[in-house]
Amino acid sequence: MAPTTAAPAQPHRFAFEAKLQRKPGKGPMILFVLVLLVGCGYSGMQLAAGLVYETTTSAPPLLLVGLALIVALAFEFVNGFHDTANAVATVIYTHTLGPHAAVLWSGAWNFMGVLTSSGAVAYGIIALLPAELVLQVDAGAGFAMVFALLTAAIIWNLGTWWLGLPASSSHTLIGSIIGVGLANQLLAGRDGLSGVDWAQAAGVGRSLLISPIVGFVCAGGLLLLAKRIVKDKRLYEAPAGAEPPPFWIRGLLLLTCTGVSFAHGSNDGQKGMGLIMLILIGVVPTSYALNRAVPPEETVDFVAISAQTAAMLARYGAANGANPRTALTVYLRTKRFEPRVIGALRQIVAEVGEDMGRFNDLKKVPAASVPNFRHDMYTMSETIRQLEREKPVPMAPADWEMLGNYRRHIDRATRFIPTWVKVAVAIALGLGTMVGWKRIVITVGEKIGKNHLTYGQGAAAELTAMATIGAADLFGLPVSTTQVLSSGVAGTMAANNSGLQWGTVRNLAMAWVLTLPASVCLSALLFWLFRSIF
Repeated sequence: MAPTTAAPAQPHRFAFEAKLQRKPGKGPMILFVLVLLVGCGYSGMQLAAGLVYETTTSAPPLLLVGLALIVALAFEFVNGFHDTANAVATVIYTHTLGPHAAVLWSGAWNFMGVLTSSGAVAYGIIALLPAELVLQVDAGAGFAMVFALLTAAIIWNLGTWWLGLPASSSHTLIGSIIGVGLANQLLAGRDGLSGVDWAQAAGVGRSLLISPIVGFVCAGGLLLLAKRIVKDKRLYEAPAGAEPPPFWIRGLLLLTCTGVSFAHGSNDGQKGMGLIMLILIGVVPTSYALNRAVPPEETVDFVAISAQTAAMLARYGAANGANPRTALTVYLRTKRFEPRVIGALRQIVAEVGEDMGRFNDLKKVPAASVPNFRHDMYTMSETIRQLEREKPVPMAPADWEMLGNYRRHIDRATRFIPTWVKVAVAIALGLGTMVGWKRIVITVGEKIGKNHLTYGQGAAAELTAMATIGAADLFGLPVSTTQVLSSGVAGTMAANNSGLQWGTVRNLAMAWVLTLPASVCLSALLFWLFRSIF
């Protein structure tokens, strides 16, 4: 019997393993700790400054808000395991940067992305939540909602991370929100399906479903296009040993890593922000329910636009004596339009405009009136959003435009993210990446394709991810960095005839398919449990 021949050595594999075993240098770690301390100190001081103005908040709610903030930041910490780790996989596996340098570089650009984010994705997530729970977030059911959906998302993300599966944090959070909505309706004895804004959920679901397909097709197509245009063979070769790529290739890969990290921060970083704002609005409304940074001249404009909008709505529906706030709340809950909705909306628009006219500045709204202002503005904004989707009333195009303009003025006063919240979320994301990057990086770099990742494959996958996430951020849609980038790597492997490890692909697909039902069931169960406790 012939002796068994040993498998040939793989220099790039040994070189990569050696890099994984290295510990970070003292200089970068000292810098990271300093940034961490400064960021935590700044966020803590800003939160404490906001609490000073809350004269009616007792100790138990403050303890709850502290616990809720910890859970929300823990979600972003775990999000760093999954999604931010994807951004550094290609530069590590192509030896463009060492593992620890890549993580620090990615963390810095994630931080910049979070700081410059618009907040559209954050409030797009909130729009999926049941309106009645959002309006009562300071009550037991509201706290149960926040704790249930965040805890469910953390549990599932930790489980898939432990198995090294790049599951979607976005997918998990959406499933958790749906589970809370269904459970809330069933516990209230109503039709469980009406507890979710299915139109909004469908839009988010489409973005999450389409984005991996876009990643696979576009990354593969981009690699094939590059082969036709760029003839440098080094771009399509696997790294030899531990040597970094040629200068221009290294610059390209560093650019794509930077872009994906920035786009990830500006999109994924917002998902926890919206939930943190819900907590702050519910417990410390004087400081966080209204955007007191809005200049007085915009408030004056708001008063004028309120009067114009109320006059316009009077042409389509008159007040009928019923409680207008109840009418709008019922409409948001049931999604069934009745003619009285227009009259009720007109009445609240007029009342809020008149009240604002007495103050002429959001800073001058008395603390006792802030929760009611916030309640009315959120109710009006969501009602207009629902009307714009359904268009149940044959309004003139100019009147629909006026209604949309009024909603945008409301949103400027209520949909904002303080800088300290962005800093806290960025720190949580960075810490998560520092702690848990290895498992996901190894899966993306080694276990999707049969051959080692080439420079061109890494660049094509990350360029596609950067563009896809950036476009989604512009439209306020949550997408998964994990899904886009890992499917992009698979697309380049297919386009390059490198072969796919179908066992890994099957596990990834199963994780993506199971994420939604698992998070729905888990969050529904936790909502029932936490509601009993609170």
